[in-house]
Amino acid sequence: MLTDGIADMLTRIRNGQKSKLIYVTLPHSKIKYSILEVLKKEGFIKSFRTYNENESKINSIEVELKYSMNGKPAISEIHRVSKSGRRKYSAINDLQPYFNGMGIYVLTTSSKGIVSDREARQYNIGGEVLCKLF
Repeated sequence: MLTDGIADMLTRIRNGQKSKLIYVTLPHSKIKYSILEVLKKEGFIKSFRTYNENESKINSIEVELKYSMNGKPAISEIHRVSKSGRRKYSAINDLQPYFNGMGIYVLTTSSKGIVSDREARQYNIGGEVLCKLF
């Protein structure tokens, strides 16, 4: 039984880039969609779209992965930080820049929704640290 949909999404993206896939498909959820919006805005994926498989009500998300001109993946590392068994919350001032500011943390906040650590610093708000990537 799948218990952590975000960890599953991150693993699919990681494995897809290791296999040099152009697209990966994920089960749809609002939180995954919001995380993908942050990843697209920060330039880690090319695009994503939702669609229905076999005309059923189960939506899927198709993510177009991003690579450099020489075929290197845009995402070198992607890790889940806050897990279902152990949640990780952080004030924005306590959150050190990831990879000297070249990587990002993805946070969920109470007032602004899911944002990158760069946006959270602009708003001066912390929250639950969902994942980190470089």
